Amino acid sequence: MSGPANRVEISGVVTELKALRHTPAGVPVIEFRLRHESERIEAGAKRKVNAEIEAVAFEAQARLLAAGTLGRQLKAEGFLCAKSRQSRKPVLHVTNIEFMEGN
Repeated sequence: MSGPANRVEISGVVTELKALRHTPAGVPVIEFRLRHESERIEAGAKRKVNAEIEAVAFEAQARLLAAGTLGRQLKAEGFLCAKSRQSRKPVLHVTNIEFMEGN
């Protein structure tokens, strides 16, 4: 797909996991929060990075998350989209999840 770029890849810990529900069309959906912590180089110096992001997953990815537990480490890939027509706050729409080993 061409056009403006909107791709996010982030790893973190699931800190909030809402119940699996279904859209009016019957599509499984789950909302969750992901906490990320790492170190990055910025302006030539190490910087501690931490953030929490709201996320949503549909279909198979939603079912995977629903079967998981809080505190689970994962890598998520997806894109950012406004939460709703009323709220322009960005939400990560997850299209791929990879659970990290050892968690």
